[in-house]
Amino acid sequence: MKRREIIKSNEISELYTFPLGGYPQKVLIEGKHRHLPVIITLHGGPGTPIPFSVGCRGLFPAFTDKFIMVYWDQLGCGINDHQLGDSFSITSFVEMTADLIREVKRIFPENRIILFSTSWGSILSAKVIAQEPVDAVVSCGQIVRNVFFNDIVYNALEQSKLPREKLARIREVNTGSITAKDMMLVSGSVRKYTHGNVNPNGRKAPMGSMIWGLLTSPDYKFRDFKAIMVNGCQGNLTLWKEILALDLTDTLRNVNIPYTMLQGDTDIVATTEYVQEIAEKSGNPHLQCRIVKDCGHEPSADMMDAVFHALEEQAKE
Repeated sequence: MKRREIIKSNEISELYTFPLGGYPQKVLIEGKHRHLPVIITLHGGPGTPIPFSVGCRGLFPAFTDKFIMVYWDQLGCGINDHQLGDSFSITSFVEMTADLIREVKRIFPENRIILFSTSWGSILSAKVIAQEPVDAVVSCGQIVRNVFFNDIVYNALEQSKLPREKLARIREVNTGSITAKDMMLVSGSVRKYTHGNVNPNGRKAPMGSMIWGLLTSPDYKFRDFKAIMVNGCQGNLTLWKEILALDLTDTLRNVNIPYTMLQGDTDIVATTEYVQEIAEKSGNPHLQCRIVKDCGHEPSADMMDAVFHALEEQAKE
């Protein structure tokens, strides 16, 4: 079915503007029928609205046939590009997320509401549910603690072909005063020398068709497409300093709604070992971890299949 026909067949396919955290932000809501469960997507980054973004109208009929999808480019990227100064914090984005949930509840007061979060977005999903409850969470690449700077990452880089002098520099980084150069060094090293970001053995997600779909989006201008990667989040280190100091162990251990964490088996960015440990030791029946084989931090085709099935499960609860 062609994209235009998919959009036309959806009972709801509308671009809203909501005041989130005091900023007017555009949010796309799309689904086959108004009675379907609602999935609010919280993307990674900060500032990387992929795979689900406001530019995705008509791109994911497998999802919009089963759910009402809420696509939000978080402030600082995509269609909501905005320069983020040092006043922005994790709390700022949790408050925006809570505002979004309230707006969605207002439009769909009877529908089941589920959060789907990725990486950075998983910080928001873990924190916001105490403030604005939903029915369930499915996260992909759940952040727990010690992002990038931990023994698991150091050991993986030690066993790789990373030059020893670069590894020494990474080990010496002070996360409290980290620089953009430090962040590029460690993230680039994990991406290039390990399977922590992308596992080459996994089935590839269809990035080419996704990019073309965003370029031809009825809602995006070219500047919005460009702001998927080059945007107002890039100069902000305040958020990253908070992320690097974060520990969500107790927050996750005490969740009181179904919370499914999907992890790639080689993910060392949102370290899978930490996620497995907290799920196994928490004694919390709401919290579970599922491992996807041959997958790093960035979702593979198999991870997207696992996401779809987990969302289906929660929608039927």
